[in-house]
Amino acid sequence: MNSLPKCIWRAKATNCATPAFRLTASKIAGVQAPLLQGERRQRRLDGQQQQREISAAAAEAATSAGPAAVCPHLGLEQEPAARIHATAEWQNALPYNEIPGPKPIPILGNTWRLMPIIGQYTISDVAKISSLLHDRYGRIVRFSGLIGRPDLLFIYDADEIEKCYRSEGPTPFRPSMPSLVKYKSVVRKDFFGELGGVVGVHGEPWRQFRSRVQKPVLQLSTIRRYLQPLEVITEDFLVRCEQLLDGNEELPADFDNEIHKWSLECIGRVALDTRLGCLEHNLTPDSEPQQIIDAARYALRNVATLELKRPYWRYFPTPLWTRYVKNMNFFVGVCMKYIQSATERLKTQDPSQRAGEPSLLEKVIMSEKDEKIATIMALDLILVGIDTISMAVCSILYQLATRPMDQQKVHEELKRLLPDAKTPLTIPLLDQMHHLKAFIKEVFRIYSTVIGNGRTLQEDSVICGYQVPKGVQAVFPTIVTGNMEEYVTDAATFRPERWLKEHQGGTPGKLHPFASLPYGYGARMCLGRRFADLEMQILLAKLLRNYKLEYNHAPLDYAVTFMYAPDGPLRFKMTRI
Repeated sequence: MNSLPKCIWRAKATNCATPAFRLTASKIAGVQAPLLQGERRQRRLDGQQQQREISAAAAEAATSAGPAAVCPHLGLEQEPAARIHATAEWQNALPYNEIPGPKPIPILGNTWRLMPIIGQYTISDVAKISSLLHDRYGRIVRFSGLIGRPDLLFIYDADEIEKCYRSEGPTPFRPSMPSLVKYKSVVRKDFFGELGGVVGVHGEPWRQFRSRVQKPVLQLSTIRRYLQPLEVITEDFLVRCEQLLDGNEELPADFDNEIHKWSLECIGRVALDTRLGCLEHNLTPDSEPQQIIDAARYALRNVATLELKRPYWRYFPTPLWTRYVKNMNFFVGVCMKYIQSATERLKTQDPSQRAGEPSLLEKVIMSEKDEKIATIMALDLILVGIDTISMAVCSILYQLATRPMDQQKVHEELKRLLPDAKTPLTIPLLDQMHHLKAFIKEVFRIYSTVIGNGRTLQEDSVICGYQVPKGVQAVFPTIVTGNMEEYVTDAATFRPERWLKEHQGGTPGKLHPFASLPYGYGARMCLGRRFADLEMQILLAKLLRNYKLEYNHAPLDYAVTFMYAPDGPLRFKMTRI
């Protein structure tokens, strides 16, 4: 893992791993700190008073555009908290203001820590910050004082994370991109109206939209339909890779851009029912495929800047916000273009001539009779898919290239399943690629592309022994919990076999089911996860059956742009075997 930068939060490295330090951290977190009975009683009274103040602030924040300590998505209607407050668990819990965390300073709060020049971190340090907060403060951390944002409550206890997930209702609030919320609900309300989609939308509007598109997206028959088209795209991609090799059989330094092209071509085939032409030779900067890639990368990779730094864009159009809106408008135009084409094709096509399973787009258009729903679905799939899948692939390929023994195991498995390298892939064959899928899971555990999930609490809760008010944003840092010895046996060791069953060659050990959740959990689990898995498995199967991958340069650190991935040129050596 990356080394942590020196800062005022950091304990000396020589002390971090000692039992004394761990005990101190636990005491700071309120896990073992003994309190006198009178002091506990007074703190509970203080906490109850603060709870009333926070609840009042929640109602005010819901109608105010100013900085808030609660989630701005929550409305004025709040369920009575009397039932929760009457429980012994609540009454014995410590007040919210005693949750440990970095102390904000006047005016700038904790936002200064991410500011240029005076700050301690850049946006790319988010994963490091998450790990450091756990090391410094313990299993629950309150990160308050983020200008224009509610408090962030980092939870590093997998049992508590499980409790949060399992207690959520039918419309969980997932903290997500206020910039996208503003674009959909304010800037382009003329287009989206009440159909916000599934990304950046909450509550009943989210539930209604997801229920309209969920069935065709998650149907296994739909997934199977795309196996052969995605295999063709992947074969075209590997041909292009061979053409890009230099005299040392190495891929170019900007190979991540090529992976983006493959990812976009796959998503375009699924969401827009077309080949976009991303893998064509010598794409010009003004070509539509390259424009889509550039727009997606700019929009997503600047979300962290829009969200975590001073949010001036909320009050007036900053240059960053103006370009973000321009890119989003471009996406909407592209989606509308291809969906209108698909609609016209369906209108003119003789139903008797349609063979096989309808495409995802055809299913949505035929069932909903509304191009806008299909457009918004496609837009959301592209927005969250192109960078997420491509960055995940970059990480997986880097780990494969630097772990030759694991790569060889996957190759031997593929050679056994596919004696003839030209054998077409099938779902039963993919189902038998146990080592390949275990390798992917292990990469996600240690180097989770999405560094965390989260929920906005919809009712007062007791978490890790503290009274936590409704409206706080709970963060579940899977990048940390997936690497904690408490939940994963020998967590620091990269061992894909931990994901295999015993008869598959698996090794026994502890593996908490809520420590590593790359796709989330429950009703708001990633809608496109089956397509993402299919695309990655096809690429790795075709690549590792036919080629050996090496990386012969200085090791790369991981950093966060929008996703957590290797930060540097991916100059892989790719040799046919």
